[in-house]
Amino acid sequence: MAKRTFSSFEIFLIFLLVLMTGITVALLSLLFITSGTIENHTGSPSTQGPPATQGSAAPQNSTPPWGPTTTQASPTPSTPEPTLFQNFSGYHIGVGRADCTGQVSDINLMGYSKTGQYARGILTRLYSRAFIMVEPDGSNRIVFVSIDIGMVSQRLRLEVLSRLQNKYGSLYRRDNVILSGTHTHSGPAGYFQYTTFVIASEGFSNRTFEYMVTGIVQSIEIAHTNMKPGKIFINKGTVDGAQINRSPTSYLRNPQSERARYSSNTDKEMVLLKMVDLNGEELGLISWFAIHPVSMKNTNHLVNSDNVGYASYLFEQEKNKGYLPGEGPYVAAFASSNLGDVSPNVLGPHCTNTGESCENANSSCPIGGPSMCVAEGPGQDMFESTQIIGRIIYDKAKELYESASQEVTGPLASAHQWVNMTDVTVWLNSTHTAKTCKPALGYSFAAGTIDGFGTLNFTQGMVEGNSFWDTLRDQVLGKPSEEIKECHKPKPVLLHTGELLKPHPWHPDIVDVQIVTLGFLAITAIPGEFTTMSGRRLRQAVREEFEAYGMLNMTVVISGLCNVYTHYITTYEEYQAQRYEAASTIYGPHTLSAYIQLFRVLAKAIATGEVVEVTFVGANPKNSAENRTHQTFLTVEKYEATSATWQIMHNDASWETRFYWHKGLLGLSNATIQWHIPDTTQPGTYRIKYFGHSRKQDLLKPAVLLSFESAPSVFEVITTW
Repeated sequence: MAKRTFSSFEIFLIFLLVLMTGITVALLSLLFITSGTIENHTGSPSTQGPPATQGSAAPQNSTPPWGPTTTQASPTPSTPEPTLFQNFSGYHIGVGRADCTGQVSDINLMGYSKTGQYARGILTRLYSRAFIMVEPDGSNRIVFVSIDIGMVSQRLRLEVLSRLQNKYGSLYRRDNVILSGTHTHSGPAGYFQYTTFVIASEGFSNRTFEYMVTGIVQSIEIAHTNMKPGKIFINKGTVDGAQINRSPTSYLRNPQSERARYSSNTDKEMVLLKMVDLNGEELGLISWFAIHPVSMKNTNHLVNSDNVGYASYLFEQEKNKGYLPGEGPYVAAFASSNLGDVSPNVLGPHCTNTGESCENANSSCPIGGPSMCVAEGPGQDMFESTQIIGRIIYDKAKELYESASQEVTGPLASAHQWVNMTDVTVWLNSTHTAKTCKPALGYSFAAGTIDGFGTLNFTQGMVEGNSFWDTLRDQVLGKPSEEIKECHKPKPVLLHTGELLKPHPWHPDIVDVQIVTLGFLAITAIPGEFTTMSGRRLRQAVREEFEAYGMLNMTVVISGLCNVYTHYITTYEEYQAQRYEAASTIYGPHTLSAYIQLFRVLAKAIATGEVVEVTFVGANPKNSAENRTHQTFLTVEKYEATSATWQIMHNDASWETRFYWHKGLLGLSNATIQWHIPDTTQPGTYRIKYFGHSRKQDLLKPAVLLSFESAPSVFEVITTW
């Protein structure tokens, strides 16, 4: 490779970049020091991961790293439950929509991470659209919320769940509530806690954060209040003319035998749910379709919901006649799916200076390089392109909606798990394993995409680093370890975010994975952006897992940008090309395989309902031999509604329970509790509690043993299939 030289002007720009980076880090440090935390002021001061509260069918729970805490969820709602009619076939259905626009000036737009792309006005308002489905007897429920924002941050989700718990008790929990961002790149930034996203947002905006949280909670409250008996119908169809694959050379690296099973290098299928009450009155729809909402370019400064938001606008305007936009009872959500490598700019990438195609492995033009390679939409400008793509999506949805006749029937279920994505062992075959990595971003991350290129001279497809940028990084942020560089190969590590912890962690370690099922429909909540083939592999794996345990003919949909944001997820083969999507796959080349394993576990948990497993970041059990405050390491407890109390059903002496201790490094350890649920177990509300003693050692003082107890959120045991 020829040695890179820089002009005086480029050196000056680099100097400014380093100076701005230093100032940004200093200001962020000052912000974090003066505020004490970038977590919500009403919550826990941790940004390492989720709090101890957790409820699911197959959860892995993590308490904060400074020690266990005691948290309990009230099982009794403080808000009266709407009267539910039980003698009917179908579900109780509630729909709600609320404004979550927030700031429309003096704040960065989230998505392109382009310096200077501040909001300077509004094109359309942003909405949270909530859908609640409840079994006829009220025993189980699920909530799906589609939000006109770039993605859901973990901080946002935890605050929403906290407020729901305060109002409704255990009705709405981590396992049965999905928050999904539409991925518009024209919504406000500033609602994250991890440093990478705080820097991209140029800070945290409590104003925007509060507006978003309030809007999301309000949409759920409206849906909760307006529930009525109804029916849900499903339909599927092919959408043509709305998308292209923006990394087709990466897609071609997938096995030819696998590619031959599909007619296109993008997922063209739309899955749609139609909701009506028992009188046939139309309530709403949810649609999943894989498309990037980037018809509005990175030169845009108007807050808006992009192409999928325009589809919602058209559908809601049609159904809510006589109402202004954003008003009326009918709610139409066009949710995200496996859109990672999918672009709406269907005219493809062309060199803006010559007009020739630049669809190549590096998305680069002969004259001007990658900054000249831009994909264009079908319209004369980005406004028209947004309308054209949005209307294509709307037209197909309308066709599917009007012909939907297959009713969705069956029980509701949910499963959720906290996972340390930096340390997942992946079984490649029966004898060989691999592992995920601490987060890192590759060089091509800085190149951007054909939908929005980076501002510096980086190129997609970079599999080698650059000594200048490596040296600059090492001076400003420190050197990445050999371990992280080796783990991410062939990605050349640009930012070793998993090893950057100041002023707070730069990327999440602990990640949500979640599935909810509505009869024969399974919704997988994905914490990032799956590429086309990644989504296909996951859907197939989850479907096969359900089939293995007797749940046949399941429809599996990918719901993207859910619960916490972890950038992209490519296939192992696509990862080798190191285009933008692969460089942004932060947990390394085996990320997809890890997610497939994890979602298989959740599918099995729903299909069998046999084992509840909870893993706590805990303490050495030997401490409890020195201090006998507790007589058991665990309890399994059932909630008795008549007395409003928790009754202990099992402890660590019970045959049905298992308590495993796993010793870690530097005095850290995990405790895993399993409850092998007997067939005779009565359906109801349960929780698992963990008891122990932590050792506190202050300098020059004797060690002190501190008693603790910790409980995840409640979960439901339902009748087996």
